[in-house]
Amino acid sequence: MKNLVIAAMLVAFATSAALAADTVVLEAKNGNVTFNHKAHGEALKDCKICHGDATPGKIELDKDKAHALCKDCHTKGGQGPTKCGDCHKK
Repeated sequence: MKNLVIAAMLVAFATSAALAADTVVLEAKNGNVTFNHKAHGEALKDCKICHGDATPGKIELDKDKAHALCKDCHTKGGQGPTKCGDCHKK
């Protein structure tokens, strides 16, 4: 019984860690931006769009870089939020 409980806890922990990795929170003065990495990856199907030629990993963004990458992509693609309050939540 003890092994079953431990196994269940390990599965729950692994599942929660995997789900947490699907969402990234970018801290910003106007309010944090919650970014669904999994949904964007599935929709874009090309890591280079955001990560460039580098190995995919954490991207260092400031306000100008984030707006150029995210907001401009949403505007050009005609999909996704483009207004401040649509992304930034306090």
